[in-house]
Amino acid sequence: MTTPPKARRDNNNHDAKPGPVVLDEISKRIIEELQADGRKPYAAIGKAVGLSEAAVRQRVQRLLDAGVMQIVAVTDPLTLGFPRQAMIGIKCEGDLETVADKLSSIDEIDYVVLTAGSLDIMVEVVCEGDSHLLEILGKIRAIPTVRATETFVYLKLRKQTYSWGTR
Repeated sequence: MTTPPKARRDNNNHDAKPGPVVLDEISKRIIEELQADGRKPYAAIGKAVGLSEAAVRQRVQRLLDAGVMQIVAVTDPLTLGFPRQAMIGIKCEGDLETVADKLSSIDEIDYVVLTAGSLDIMVEVVCEGDSHLLEILGKIRAIPTVRATETFVYLKLRKQTYSWGTR
């Protein structure tokens, strides 16, 4: 894994930083192994990629430290009693960063992205039901520079994957 001096996006705010992280084939394969099973033992990963357990451990730590990947538990909102999910498009006036910061502070919002096009910001919400969704919409619409919202309620989730690899 090397870091040439070019612009790289930060995982949190996507601002330019020096150097994209260049991954070798072994690091890519380690990431793919962990995407298939985030709890896979380093010894088993080592066998699959041709490294020792210690070498895999070191590479994983470097990948984590560089912000290339995270190892997290992904929950199923339906199983946890949150049957209503939606994407909300927001049109704003003024400073989008300020609005995005306010949206990020709303617990039910799990995803905030500034966009190009007819909508300025998109957020994803996870709710207990329709009345809860209306409550969250009220919080969003109460932000002074929010001018309009458009809600896209998820009817049926057909695909959600975390295995896009390292392409």
